[in-house]
Amino acid sequence: MTSKYHWPKGTSADADYDLVVTPESAGWGYSGLRILTLRPGEAHALSTHDSEFLVLPLTGSCTVTTEGRIFELEGRTGVFASVTDFAYLPGGSEALISSADGGTFALPSARTERGGHSARYGRKEDVPVELRGAGACSRQVNNYCLPGTFEAEQLLVCEVLTPGGNWSSYPPHKHDQARPGEESELEEIYWFQVAGGENGFGYQRVYGTEDRPIDVLAEVRSGDAVLIPHGWHGPSIAAPGYDLYYLNVMAGPGQDRAWLICDDPAHGWVRATWDTQDVDDRLPFGENS
Repeated sequence: MTSKYHWPKGTSADADYDLVVTPESAGWGYSGLRILTLRPGEAHALSTHDSEFLVLPLTGSCTVTTEGRIFELEGRTGVFASVTDFAYLPGGSEALISSADGGTFALPSARTERGGHSARYGRKEDVPVELRGAGACSRQVNNYCLPGTFEAEQLLVCEVLTPGGNWSSYPPHKHDQARPGEESELEEIYWFQVAGGENGFGYQRVYGTEDRPIDVLAEVRSGDAVLIPHGWHGPSIAAPGYDLYYLNVMAGPGQDRAWLICDDPAHGWVRATWDTQDVDDRLPFGENS
């Protein structure tokens, strides 16, 4: 049974997808995510309707056929192994996703009324890999589809990888008000994977402001999702011995596609402590090192 904001693995699956988050099911306006698993030789037809999508391999490779074009996605062996190439699909398009050897693929999406971009291929060599924070707040961010890294209408997508025992999405921050130059209004989805065995876990915290309460402290495992309609979010805590991955999907109503955050003033001072600490030497992960 799903809770309002923490959706454990399998609780929002259907005949086609391991996870389905739509604006309607989330109770908001823009952000969506589907997780698609294909067996060897299988194919899946995707209609994007009023949303733009990425096809982002989590494990395995696939072929994306759309608008008379074919994108061969090399993919990767797993989310901790490397970044991946990907495909962008605009709203109003039809696509066929097929995989000769099978795999699992994330389909992050954003509802948009505009349609200024065509289907295209994103090279993994062009994905910026950022090491953020320091010490026990060290984490890796793979910036796939953000302002300045890949053009889209509303969609924002990145991955965060946190070594076991570290905290990420910290200090807690929010992006739920439109304040030009200071903060964007964005709905966000976190989708988790945990390395280190089937018993691996982490924790996700979300809490609200006085006028917009929300209170989430979720133990998360591989395949879980947490929805963040508003409020401060963080930390995302990787238990010792278990590396934590999460896919971030964001979208909102702003005409200027931007990712502007503000820290919780009670904890923002933590950033200044990083100046005297080194980045965790376990980063970056895999082939990104």
